[in-house]
Amino acid sequence: MAEETGHGGRVKHPKVQQWYWIWQKTISFENGKSSVEKDPYEWCLRQSKRLKAIDSQMNAQMSNHKPLKKIPGELDHAVKFRCNQSCTLDEIANTLHDVRKIKNIGKHSP
Repeated sequence: MAEETGHGGRVKHPKVQQWYWIWQKTISFENGKSSVEKDPYEWCLRQSKRLKAIDSQMNAQMSNHKPLKKIPGELDHAVKFRCNQSCTLDEIANTLHDVRKIKNIGKHSP
């Protein structure tokens, strides 16, 4: 059985690999800003999956509302104003989509 080696030919320890993977997911979540080009539904789902990968014990309410902190500027305020504490991820994604569509917030105009 061939062992996977890291930099310098050293064997990677499984715990180190797991830690590194979780660290990468954490960085991906932290850098995952909502943008104009991204579909709100896909973005919310991706952020939620990243949070579950980082902490599988996180409750649903926390994993639904943590992505709200990643929404920029005016869009953030408009979405948070329309979502209560018991909103599901689907409701947040729908609200994000509707606010962007109605208010034209977060869209670049040439």
